[in-house]
Amino acid sequence: MSTIVQEFIDNLTPKVANTLQGTAKLVITDEGSLMLDDTGARAGDEDADVTLIASEDVFRNILSGDQNPAMAFMTGKLKVEGSSTRALKVSEILTS
Repeated sequence: MSTIVQEFIDNLTPKVANTLQGTAKLVITDEGSLMLDDTGARAGDEDADVTLIASEDVFRNILSGDQNPAMAFMTGKLKVEGSSTRALKVSEILTS
């Protein structure tokens, strides 16, 4: 597991624990993937209700509030596989 994935796990666990329904996977291009669920974040690459795929910079900008997730999606910086409704819920949690 890359140190970048571990950093994202450490930062996202408090945000998603007890707030996320279902599962989400974040795929950080060229770094790895992490799973999000109501217990927090962890390294993993299992099936999920929704998968968000982007570069490290895009995810960092979304988390910091510098990048609107919807705009990232519309401009092709963020790819979504699965439920778009679930993707919106996940992005609300990530930007809170």
